[in-house]
Amino acid sequence: MGEAHRRIMDYLNTFSDAIATQDGALLRRLLSLSSNNPKLLSVADALNVFQDVSRLIRQSSETLSPLLRSLQCYKLDQLVDAYNSYEKFANAFIQEFRNWESAWALEALYVVAYEIRIIAERADRELASNGKTPDKLKAAGSFLMKVFGVLAGKGPKRVGALHVTCQLFKVYFKLGTVHLCRSVIRSIETARIFDFEEFPTRDKVTYMYYTGRLEVFNENFPAADQKLSYALAHCHPDHEANIRMILKYLIPVKLSIGILPGDLLLERNNLLEYRDVVLALRRGDIRLLRCALQQHEDRFLRSGVYLVLEKLELQVYRRLLKKIYIIQKHKDPSKAHQVKLDIIVKALKWLQIDMDVDEVECIVAILIYKNLIKGYFAHKSKVVVLSKQDPFPKLNGKPVGL
Repeated sequence: MGEAHRRIMDYLNTFSDAIATQDGALLRRLLSLSSNNPKLLSVADALNVFQDVSRLIRQSSETLSPLLRSLQCYKLDQLVDAYNSYEKFANAFIQEFRNWESAWALEALYVVAYEIRIIAERADRELASNGKTPDKLKAAGSFLMKVFGVLAGKGPKRVGALHVTCQLFKVYFKLGTVHLCRSVIRSIETARIFDFEEFPTRDKVTYMYYTGRLEVFNENFPAADQKLSYALAHCHPDHEANIRMILKYLIPVKLSIGILPGDLLLERNNLLEYRDVVLALRRGDIRLLRCALQQHEDRFLRSGVYLVLEKLELQVYRRLLKKIYIIQKHKDPSKAHQVKLDIIVKALKWLQIDMDVDEVECIVAILIYKNLIKGYFAHKSKVVVLSKQDPFPKLNGKPVGL
């Protein structure tokens, strides 16, 4: 029991020393419950064997008492109790943080913001497994908004606002309440106190990744391209998992504006689910596109890009029509611009896609309307007459939708 008491007291003294000396690096290590730090685990074990632990916790400060209780519960896998105690500690810590003039404890605050989200997610799983309503992650989101308010002022602490914003994004995406991101984005992008370039690179990359994903959901592909491309360009080259996450959304965005990735990029980043999608666009093979979407449907739906990829059908039809045009140009250049709808029907039949002339005419009409091809219909002869000048205008980064 003496050893257990010594370990607990060492932890308490180290915590006090970190505050007194404003040692942010030391303080952050004392707050990371989910890190499985051997020293923290030994303190947790000591809390669970020390007989007079309840009195010791009661005698601790308002900040330390709930932290010790949370550490004790976390080690026992009592995750709901661990969350409740950690939230009490986090609120007390925020009050202290407000009073410190400098930003020395910013890294420690980052750990608090991360831990409260992680513990909340695990606590919600415990609640759900016991047939109760999971509500801790929502509570964590409310706490993080409070932290954002503390940081969203003048002074050196404001550089931490983007980090907390990214934690909020992760909460909102997890809960499916992405509409709540708007108010935080508005604060970051319109408030005069923030200069985006003064934020740390890691936070800027994460921010651009999540706001890029939001633009994908809103089908604002040019904005999504700009944000996700920024994230990719500034992501550390050694962080392969993060690069892959960015590309999962950037590739569909690039495809939607007519830019096809190389096979090497897909292989290097283990994104081979896009290989047949790209191949279908190159070939004008509508059947291959549909097969690729069906084969990887679950993965694309989970990522939220299925509808984006489904809308690529128009580009595939455009490519098929262009291939027919090129073949006719070789055979008879003078009549290459006159494409009979029957020929398109036969090409689709060869691809095992059954369509009648009326359906093909409807698709071609959409292609003309969306300026994917230039031409008009000769309805009596069932022919699409393509423009002799630039019949297949470049997409030039413009999104294509149904």
